[in-house]
Amino acid sequence: MSQSVVKTFNIVGPVVAEEHYTLPVLERQPKIDEMIEGKYYFILHAPKRSGKTTFLRALTDKINSEGKYYALTCSLTALIGKYNQNLAITTIIENLNFYMMGSQVKSIKEKAYLYNTIPGMDDTTTKLSIFLNSLCEDLDKDLALFFDEADCLTGPGLLAFLAQIRNSYQTRRQPGDKFPRSMALVGLRDIKDYLANEDGAEPKGPPPNLFNIKEDSLTLPNFTPEEIGILYRQHTEASGQVFEAGAILRAWYWSEGQPWLVNALAYKAVASLLKNDYSKAVTAEIIDAAARSIILKQPGHIDSLMERLAEPKVRRVMDAVIAGAQGFEETTISDEDIQRVLDLGLLKNENEVYQPSNPIYSEVIVRKLTKRMERRVPQNYVGRWTNGPTLDMTGLWKAFQNYWRENSEMLGAPDRLTETTPHLVSCAFIQKTLNGYVDEIKREYALGRKRVDLDARYQGVSYPVELKTSKPGHIFTDQVREKSLEQLYSYMDKRGSKTGWLVVFDLDWSKNSGDKLTWETIQYKGSTIHLVGC
Repeated sequence: MSQSVVKTFNIVGPVVAEEHYTLPVLERQPKIDEMIEGKYYFILHAPKRSGKTTFLRALTDKINSEGKYYALTCSLTALIGKYNQNLAITTIIENLNFYMMGSQVKSIKEKAYLYNTIPGMDDTTTKLSIFLNSLCEDLDKDLALFFDEADCLTGPGLLAFLAQIRNSYQTRRQPGDKFPRSMALVGLRDIKDYLANEDGAEPKGPPPNLFNIKEDSLTLPNFTPEEIGILYRQHTEASGQVFEAGAILRAWYWSEGQPWLVNALAYKAVASLLKNDYSKAVTAEIIDAAARSIILKQPGHIDSLMERLAEPKVRRVMDAVIAGAQGFEETTISDEDIQRVLDLGLLKNENEVYQPSNPIYSEVIVRKLTKRMERRVPQNYVGRWTNGPTLDMTGLWKAFQNYWRENSEMLGAPDRLTETTPHLVSCAFIQKTLNGYVDEIKREYALGRKRVDLDARYQGVSYPVELKTSKPGHIFTDQVREKSLEQLYSYMDKRGSKTGWLVVFDLDWSKNSGDKLTWETIQYKGSTIHLVGC
């Protein structure tokens, strides 16, 4: 199969209102060719806004243009909420007819809505099999069929769908019995993670292994820095506008190759910040400004994704991630909850360390969760810490100690305070008091890393902070203290700083709040570390 293209992002171009820039299909997923040539059925899954639908459109166009086989993509979005088996199967066939009507292949288009009179079409236990068998018998070439948004099919409808596909797959090589040569279920998850339930209420468990006919489970990876460069250079070829090498690297840093963000950064840089003036190069600084704008305005996809944080299952996982699972009862988090957040694309898993998928998501997640807390921080704390050539981080944390003592109970203690509250309040306080006054506020947090780091950078100097909690059952012992000092020192060394702050929140609410406020300054391996008790 020859290489075709995938539409990946669009920027206002020099000739038309929207200019599309592309990558070859097989570069995004090389095994697709093998799946179709080998007559395999397979899964294609990736997080939201990874370009799955765009990929399928391009793949369908590619196969149809080459002429060896036919291809059809059918979205199952209309199946949302249709748990009834009869309704689900009927809706699938209606959707197939709809997408056949829109096919660029004349022989597929002509077959739409011609199968309702076929004998047996009134039996929903075989209706879909009969429909697809009849379609394939009438075509003069084999058909590759792709079901997009397959996650929308759940409950008994999912089981009925899988059963009919599996049964017809098993007999498709018998004389007179034709069926799609290759089929893909495309969505957020692998089929093993699809949940079904007979009454359509809360899922109770996985369906029987009715799609054991699948050959493989594929995914669409994020773009590499090299691929981002290829995409951006297509804009240069079309308009003459240059993306400097540093801009490409910063786009990779902020997005980590997430396709929607790669597009959004380019669009924001070219259309919004440079006003489509193609004589101006896109620099690293422009991409940084584009990222900050996306973080502040949270357009479209970002806003809808962040709304997921209100879901109890998602919030439970994010609480653990933000707390670094330090002292967190990890057994309360199910594998299904974690998988849900991975499927959404909010988190990534690197060696069992779960952290935000990219720096933009990392920043937006904290801002979303601390929005109300940030409003509680008094305005008279803002802008007081950067009057001289250095950042008065010591003064800031002493002010925070007082703020925490006065407000901790209102912020959730003792009965409503969670492991996450101190970390979120700290982030809110730092955000409110320093944002716009320092060069950068960096947050590093992850489930499985056992620590949470904050870092403010001012006039080229880094001011690193590590956050810890101590509560009954998880006391901040001398051993934990030594390990925490070593962790902070390692982070300081990485950031080139000789001074750091280790902030420990005592969550034993039987103690007097004033007794928890302590300050100790020590020398550790030639560096200065302030131990701040809250």
